[in-house]
Amino acid sequence: MKIISPSLLNSDTYQIKEQFEALEKCGINYIHIDITDGHFVPMISFGANTVKDLRKHTDFVLDCHLMVENPENLIPVIADAGADIITVHTEATKHIYRSIQTIKKCGKKAGIAINPGTPVSMIKEILPMADLVLCMTTNPGVFGESFIPSVADKVKNLCELREQKGYSYQIQVDGSINDQTAIVCKKAGADIFVSGSYIFGGNIEERIHKIMDAGEEM
Repeated sequence: MKIISPSLLNSDTYQIKEQFEALEKCGINYIHIDITDGHFVPMISFGANTVKDLRKHTDFVLDCHLMVENPENLIPVIADAGADIITVHTEATKHIYRSIQTIKKCGKKAGIAINPGTPVSMIKEILPMADLVLCMTTNPGVFGESFIPSVADKVKNLCELREQKGYSYQIQVDGSINDQTAIVCKKAGADIFVSGSYIFGGNIEERIHKIMDAGEEM
């Protein structure tokens, strides 16, 4: 297993310090922050203040996933708050190229996200600019969704394109990632595994190690 990026959305706000300490004990250095607007996805979650507060108190790589309409308007604010990676959905903007350019101009790593129903062909022109490609393995912004196995084919496609073209992006998967679905994604070639309800829904250290062990089985 290369990188696990636990999702802040599923953490316990009242125990966040203790939970972060547990993550650090496991060698985790990423945290995935879903920023939503209630329009692109149904829920409203975190904003720039959360990113700013975490930046002041942690050394985690702040992996910010913008599930918002017109993300180009929010990118500078999230960048100023201290994000390390900013990922935007190609479905959420008419100006995905400009959005990626803006992230780069802010000195941050740029990610492109695609929903389960969006083909890789929709982002082929942008792949040379990407530091990360996020494949949603469930419908975004909805709790309790089941893992969609066919997304593994997208991950394989992205791996093939990366090798053929000499691109350098990492491939991230997000949505119902646990010790079983991680095996599917690892086999397909994913590099970064976002997991929320699984990790924070039980003993954090135990579940982190289960995901890591699942990856090592491949």
